[in-house]
Amino acid sequence: MWCVSRLPIRVQWWLGKLAGLLALRLAGSRRHIAQVNIRLCFPELTAAQQSALVRNAFIANGIGLLELGIAWFRDPAKLTGITRVHGLEHFEEALAHGKGVLLLGGHYSTLDLGGSLVTEFIEADVMQRDHNNPLMNAVMTRARERRYGTVLGARDLRGLFRSLKKNRAVWYATDQDYGRKDIVFAPFFGIPAGTITATSRIAERSGCKVVPFSHFRRDDGPGYDIYFHPALENFPSGNDLQDATLINQTIEREVRRAPDQYLWMHRRFKTRPDENDPGFYKRR
Repeated sequence: MWCVSRLPIRVQWWLGKLAGLLALRLAGSRRHIAQVNIRLCFPELTAAQQSALVRNAFIANGIGLLELGIAWFRDPAKLTGITRVHGLEHFEEALAHGKGVLLLGGHYSTLDLGGSLVTEFIEADVMQRDHNNPLMNAVMTRARERRYGTVLGARDLRGLFRSLKKNRAVWYATDQDYGRKDIVFAPFFGIPAGTITATSRIAERSGCKVVPFSHFRRDDGPGYDIYFHPALENFPSGNDLQDATLINQTIEREVRRAPDQYLWMHRRFKTRPDENDPGFYKRR
C-alpha cells in the first residue's frame, strides 16, 4: 500500500477500479449485501440500473481501498490543489458558538482520505472503531494520530465530552447498524433502520452543534469535493425518533449526491423492528 501511494492519482484510481471489479467477482457475501441494499433503497431503478450501481459501488470502494495509502502514508496537503471545499462558513459559524461541533459524517468510500483532507482546512478530533486486525489497527491509529488532534475510541464518551468542552470539532458517524441497544427505527431511504440515539444525548449534554459534512471524488477528473452544511436546526428536539429521522434524511441527501460512493456492503438494515422477521439479507 505504501508503494501504491507513490503512484500518480490517475494510476491509483485505475488500479482501484481493477481491485473493485475483482472484489465484485470474488466477494460473494458482500456483493449480496450490496445488491439487497441497493434494491431496497432504489426501487425506482430498473434491475439493470441497480446492477450497474452495485458494480460502480465496488469500483468506488476499490479506489477507496487504495486511497488508504495516501491517507496513511502521504501528506494530504499535496492534494489540496485538487480539493474543493464548500460551505466552510457553516462550520466556522457553528464553532463560534463555543461549545464544540460534532461533524456528522457517513461511511463514504473516501472515508479515510476525506478525513485527512478535511484536517487540512480545519482542526478536528475523530472517534473510531478499532480494526479487527491488530496490525491494521495500529497502522490506522498511528496515521490518524498524525492527521487529527486526538483519536478517541468509539466508546470513549468521556474523551468526547472533553474535546467538545474545549470547543473542538469531532468526526462522528451514526450510519451503521450497532445492534438493538439504545436505538430507534428511523427511515433511511424509506426503510426503518436502527439508528442510535446517542447523538441526541451528546448534543443535549454538551450543547454542541451538529454539522453534517461529506466528501466525494469528482467526476470531472482526479479531485475531491468536501461539503459542510448548516448545523442541524432544533437539535436535539426532545424526540429521539424525530432527531434520528433528521439525521438519516441528512445522510441520505448526501448519499444521493454520489450513490456509488457509499458503503453499500454494510448490513445497514440487519436489525429489524420485529425480532421475528427473517431479515433482508437471508439468502433464499
